[in-house]
Amino acid sequence: MQEVKIYEYAVIRLVPKVEREEFFNIGLVLFSKREKYIRVEFHLCPKKFELMQCEMDYNDILQNLENFKHVARGEKEGGEIAAFDIPERFRWLTAVRSSVIQTSRPHPGKTMDLDATFERLFEELVK
Repeated sequence: MQEVKIYEYAVIRLVPKVEREEFFNIGLVLFSKREKYIRVEFHLCPKKFELMQCEMDYNDILQNLENFKHVARGEKEGGEIAAFDIPERFRWLTAVRSSVIQTSRPHPGKTMDLDATFERLFEELVK
């Protein structure tokens, strides 16, 4: 019998003009401490990006999102933060910040299948 897995997730948001606090969802980070699981994916639609009249370069945003992935995966390209353990990396990724790339506050949940839950949430919240 499969065991229920407890997880937390946060939505990654693009905030083109921080002072206006307008954003759109561009990714998801999901984490389970017990399962030693963390996953980050993003989808930055070029048309939405253009509509938001962001002053930053599209490719710069993509590079920053790739850095989120490097940190989450614990890859050396993620710098010193990537060397932290998984819970610390999740907390760093979801820390409150005033920048163009932000995350929602973390939300808890339970599931039998972390990957299936990630896919469902990504489809509902990002795409």
